Amino acid sequence: MNTDEPIIQVRDLCNRFGDHAVHEHLDLDVRRGEILGVVGGSGTGKSVLLRSIVGLRRPQEGEVRVFGQNLLALSAEQRSPLERRFGVLFQNGALFSSLTVAENVCLPLIEHAGLSREAAQYLAKVKISLAGLPPDAGDKYPAELSGGMVKRAALARALALDPDILFLDEPTAGLDPIGAAAFDQLILTLRDAFGLSVFLVTHDLDTLYTICDRVAVLSQKRVLVIGTLDEVAATDDAWIQDYFHGPRGRAAQQATQRLTEEN
Repeated sequence: MNTDEPIIQVRDLCNRFGDHAVHEHLDLDVRRGEILGVVGGSGTGKSVLLRSIVGLRRPQEGEVRVFGQNLLALSAEQRSPLERRFGVLFQNGALFSSLTVAENVCLPLIEHAGLSREAAQYLAKVKISLAGLPPDAGDKYPAELSGGMVKRAALARALALDPDILFLDEPTAGLDPIGAAAFDQLILTLRDAFGLSVFLVTHDLDTLYTICDRVAVLSQKRVLVIGTLDEVAATDDAWIQDYFHGPRGRAAQQATQRLTEEN
C-alpha cells in the first residue's frame, strides 16, 4: 500500500514557548499510504508537532509541505481546501457536548462541504457506521457514550470530509486492552480500504507493533530516528532501549508474534 513518496515533508522546524525550545531543526517525512507512529518521552512535543502540521500552531521557523505545497507560505484562504483533506482525532475527542454524535459529524459537512442538512444527515450515518458504531449512537450525546464510543464518534467526525490524511493523537489512551485492540484494527481496515496516510501520536506499544509501518522517535528536540520497528528498536539510545526492550515492549512484541503465527 505505502510508497516512498512523501505526502508530508517537515523541514528545519522550530517550535518555542518563550525561551523554551521544544523542536529545533526537526525534519520528518510521512509517506503516502503509510501508518507512521510518533513516540517520545514526556515533553518531546509529539502533539505540538501534530498541531504544527495541521495548522493549529504556527512554528517559529521551518517549512511544512503537504501535498507538495508549503502550508506556512499560503494564505488562510489558500490553505483551507488543503486542510479540508485532513481528518483530525484529538486525544479527548473534542466533540461538542451540546450536539448529538450525528450533529457533530454533520457540522463539517454543512460548514465546509456546503451540504444540505438532509444530505449531511445521510452521510453522517455512513461515517458513524464506518467508525464501527451502532446506528442508534447518532442520536446520543457524548456524555451518554463510553470512552471507546467517544473515540469512534470523534473518528466518524474526522472521516466526515473523506480525508487523505488522518491525524490521530493518542487514539487508544484511556481504553481497555480489548477496546484499544479493536480500535487499532479499525484504523488498519480504514487505511487499507481508503488508502489513507496516517500520522499517529501514541505511547501504546501494542498499537506500534500491530499497525505501524514505521516509527519516528522524538528526542533531543528533533526526530532522533525513523524506520521500521526493528530498525528503531536496534538504535543505541538509552530511552529507546528502555522503551522497546523493557517489560511492556517485550510483551507487545510477543503478542504480535503470536497473532502473526495464528494468522
